[in-house]
This record gives sequence, C-alpha cells and structure tokens, in this order.
Amino acid sequence: MRSLFGEGRHPDADRLVAEQLAAGKKPAAARRAGALGRKVKVTGAHLVFRPQPTLQLLWALGDEETRKAIEAAHERAIALVLAWIEDDAAVIRYGPQGIHRTRPAHGLVAARFRHYEARSGMPLLHDHLLLSLKGLRPKDGVWGAVHSTALLESAVAASALYNEVVMAEVCEALGLASEPRTVTPGRRPVMEVAGVPHELIRWTSRRSAQIAACLTDLEHEYVTATDDDGNLKFAPVVSERARAKLNRIAALKTRPAKPRPRSLTQLRQDWRDSARAFLAAGADIIDYLLERARAAAPAIRARVAAVVDVGLAAVAVTATVFVTNKDGCFHRRHLLAEARRHLALVQRGRRREPGLDEMIVKTAIAAHCTDITEARTERGEEPDYRLYTARWAPHGPSPARRRPTAAPDHGADREPPADPAGPLLPLEPGEWDIPRVPLLHDRAVIASTVLSARLRSALRTGRDPYDVFAHQQAAMPEQLLLFGQEGRPARKKAGPVDVAALRTGLEALELTADQLSRLGRAGRRLRKDSNQRAHQAAAGSAPSAQGAPAAEQDDADGAHPVRQDNQQAHRPQEPGPYRGRDAGH
Repeated sequence: MRSLFGEGRHPDADRLVAEQLAAGKKPAAARRAGALGRKVKVTGAHLVFRPQPTLQLLWALGDEETRKAIEAAHERAIALVLAWIEDDAAVIRYGPQGIHRTRPAHGLVAARFRHYEARSGMPLLHDHLLLSLKGLRPKDGVWGAVHSTALLESAVAASALYNEVVMAEVCEALGLASEPRTVTPGRRPVMEVAGVPHELIRWTSRRSAQIAACLTDLEHEYVTATDDDGNLKFAPVVSERARAKLNRIAALKTRPAKPRPRSLTQLRQDWRDSARAFLAAGADIIDYLLERARAAAPAIRARVAAVVDVGLAAVAVTATVFVTNKDGCFHRRHLLAEARRHLALVQRGRRREPGLDEMIVKTAIAAHCTDITEARTERGEEPDYRLYTARWAPHGPSPARRRPTAAPDHGADREPPADPAGPLLPLEPGEWDIPRVPLLHDRAVIASTVLSARLRSALRTGRDPYDVFAHQQAAMPEQLLLFGQEGRPARKKAGPVDVAALRTGLEALELTADQLSRLGRAGRRLRKDSNQRAHQAAAGSAPSAQGAPAAEQDDADGAHPVRQDNQQAHRPQEPGPYRGRDAGH
C-alpha cells in the first residue's frame, strides 16, 4: 500500500528493484522495473460511502437480520458505483498534452475498510475506499495515470448514484419506502426511510450541533469583520460559497479525538441504551422501528407510478440544473447527477430500470438543451465536456445578474453593494439572524414545476412547447431573477405566475411543510406584485373613440383574432389582465 498509494509504483516495487540490482542492472534501470508509468503528483483518491441517517438508525438499533440486510445493500451499492467509475468516469490520458483518452483495460485497484462509529461515538456505518489512479492501457499494455480531474468531476454523480441505489436496495429487501426530509431550508431534501422518527436523528447528530454552534460564531465574525479603516473586509451577507468554507472550518475546529475501540456487539448495546435514555418515555419505539417503517411503506408505494415519464423527468432535470448552475451553463455530468436525484425522489425506494438515468440525460440534451460549446481542443469536442444551456435560455452572451428592485430606504446611510452570487428571494423580517444569501433549490423547484406544467399543456394542445419568452419567464420569474445587459434595461416579461396552480404542483411533489411555507411567502409576494402591475396596466390603457378599452376594440375590429388566445395557450397557468383570481375562473 505504501508503494502503490503513496508513490504510485508497483506493489512489489521493492522486490522488483532488488532483483534487477542483483542481476547487475544500474540503479536507474532497476528503479524503472518497479514503475507504473510516469511519476505523477496524485497517486490515489479517497472515497467515503455512508448510508442515509435513517438507514443508520435501522442498522444500529434493529435486529441482526436488519443489520445484515443493510450491510449487504451497502456493499452492493459500493460495487455498482465502482463499476460505473471504471466504465464511465476513469480515463487514462496519453499523447501530446493528453489528447488521447482510453479506459483502463482491467479496471482499477482499490483498498476498502469499514468503520462503525463516528468520532462522537454515535452509529455511523461507513466504508473508506482508497482508489489507485494507475491503470493499464488496453492497446499497448503500457501503465498510465488515471486523470484525477475527470474523476473528481464525476464525484457528485457517483455520490448521487450511491445514495439512490443503497436506499432502493434496502427498501426492496425489507419492504420499506423513502420520503424527502429537509435538513436545511432552501437546500435539496435528503431521501430517508419513511416511518422512522426524525427525533432519533437528533440523537445521532451531536457533531452537527457542535458544528452549527461554531458556524454561527464564524458567520457573525465574517459579516462584522472590518479592516483598519472601518470598512467591511468580506461581505454584508454570507453567500453559499462562503457558508461552505466556514462550515469546513467549523468542522475542523470542533473535531474530537477518536474514541476507544469497541466491538460491534458492545457498540450496538451501548447505542440502544443511549437511545432509550434520549427518548425517555418513548423508549419503547426502538423495539418497533422496522415495523413502523413497514407500516408506512404501502401508502407511499401505492402512489408511485409504475413507469417513469422520461419526458417530464427530462424537463424537470434540465430546469433544475439550469437554475442552479452559474449563468445557466452546464455539462452532461450535471444532468446525470440531477437525473439520479430525481429518480430517487419519484421512485420512493423502488428499484428502477438500469440505464434509466442515462435515458433521461439523452432526452434532456436532445429535447431541452442547446449546445454552446466553443471547443478549442480535441478534449473540448468530447461529449463529457460539451457545454450546454437550456433551450429556453436567452440567446447571446450570459447577462449580468442583479437584485430585484426594492423600495428605497431613506434612513440608510448607503445601499449595500450588489451581491455577485446572484439574486435574493424576499425574506420576512427577522427570518435570518445573520444575513445569508438564500440557496438556489427553491428557485429550481419553482422552475421545474412550472415548466413541467407547460410541457403537459403543450402536449394536450399540440402547440410548440418552446415559446422562448414564456419559458424564460417560467425558468427565471421576474420577481426572483432579473436580467440586465450593459447599456440596456432589463427586459420585462409578460404575465405573472399562477401561484395557486403552482402551489398545487409543489404539494404534489410532497415537499415538507417548512419548504412549502417558504415558497408560499414568496408566492404571495409574486401574486401581489403581479396584481399591482395588472391594475397599473389597466389604469394606463387609453380608451378608444367609442370609449371602450383598447383590448376590447381590437377584438371588435377583428384585427388580431388569435393573438390573445395564442398567448394564453403558451402561458396556460398565468391569468391575463382580465383573468385574475377573482375573475370567476
């Protein structure tokens, strides 16, 4: 291991070098006998696989049969992820500037070992895997280095695959179902086993509480830090990128020493005693965790469609990736990771068909994406490095982002600087103790829901689903995200979003009550702003010669017999100036 993972050389390099020296070879030639290709800086990758918290609870507190079933599913998921890495993610570059790429001929070498507990002493089944970045080229039999950057770029897609597979394998083996759980408001929900009480997750999350407390102090220092002149050193709000860095700092600052080793049998007994003490009067629930989860599964599984609608999945995945990626540009790997998350959400623990994630990605690229690659090298021409944007995205260069306009605060000394991280959802007073930039997942949910509804309407009416202006409005509503180009004001988009219909779609996704509440507050602001604009537009309309509004005069003269119908067909969920919520529809 020291030779292979530490130096990137043959595992028996010392023996091979000694044999060559004994045969009279020079030291340089003898050393080449133990080499695996050229010397590189990065010789291995460290991967960690761990199931979701509710699976950890069933594994730690359940009986032996449950424990073995979860461990078996955990190992099958790891094997599947490693097979995907070997077949699709691991590449060996060779030739001038690495222009040629090939897959390792016989796979990769990996060393895996298992831990059962976290540093806090709480249950945490996880496997560490050291992956050697050395592989054999198939054509010439020469050893080469696996491209570490390409492997790192596939880490999110690999993580999404493991999370999806381990949950599906456990649910199929034990007759369970999964449900989304919001850990952080505004972030993507985590799929957990339905029926397992979330209070027990708080029992295991001692490290999380310590990190959260330290993170609050670090965020306060971040937004209040000043230089010698009294100016802010960083920013008045905590962006998503800054929050991630501060979270890593907090994790390191609160990291305890490893506990004294104990056998798994002793660990499981200690965990059961600790969980009973934590629940106090409700301690009996520990003996029926699996039964509770099995009782919750039939109702959830009954609502899962037998066949996944690939078309709707493709538009939802594209909309989410478009909104959450910088400037609306993304690669194929982003679509693949989101497709796997989407399947985990809609399948609710059912095992899906192999290759369904790839099918969704192909459909998304073919039907909803535009290739905007400006390849300057042969590497840029490869499918994995093609650059895409959504078909409903604005044409031309990526416009600059700015905040939605707000009423001026005459009591403030100066306005805060524009936030380069992007726009803000409106916040309730006192919603954040520390100013933070809200995350993008809420906007992504809105975009995918509205666009899916538009696609259904287009399929019913037979009209072209790609009305560029309508899709721009759906993917980036004016109230949430305004675009402006240098020298030109931001373009106004016609028609508001029907918040009532939108909320119905969100509830169909079975989001958490907290996330629905947050989106509901944003939706009420959308409705209020749209009504105000509608009244202003109606008040500013000039009457015709007969005293009728201009819109009515157009209809009477028959000059534009289908314009209003066409606009409404492309925006079926949006009320026009005379189709508000009080219009009787």
